[in-house]
Amino acid sequence: MHFDQRTQQALRDVGLSKEELREASDLVADAVERDADRLRSFFERDVVYSDMERAHSSGGINEHAVEFIDLFTHGSDLRGYLRFDSWGVPVEGGRVLSEDVVELTLGPTVDARVRFARDEDALR
Repeated sequence: MHFDQRTQQALRDVGLSKEELREASDLVADAVERDADRLRSFFERDVVYSDMERAHSSGGINEHAVEFIDLFTHGSDLRGYLRFDSWGVPVEGGRVLSEDVVELTLGPTVDARVRFARDEDALR
């Protein structure tokens, strides 16, 4: 079960049984795996656009050539690695905002939540 001890206790305090806690935990894990699948599918393209702030950039929307995304899940955790044409970054979380826009929490070197889109207009 991925709920921490405080959360488990709070859920028991409001009346959930151990079986209901386990079911809720399984539902969360299933939802995270579905999101991981949708994120993998989203990045199965040659180019994506982002609102990522980059060094020596004037801001705005950036274009990225995608090599691959490798994601794994454990309970409510979604982690992995996103590789662009010339660099990559750890992924520490993600969610699907719409069919055209996703958001990833990127790790060291970026350390930010970044939205990615299929086309530039979706980020405007």
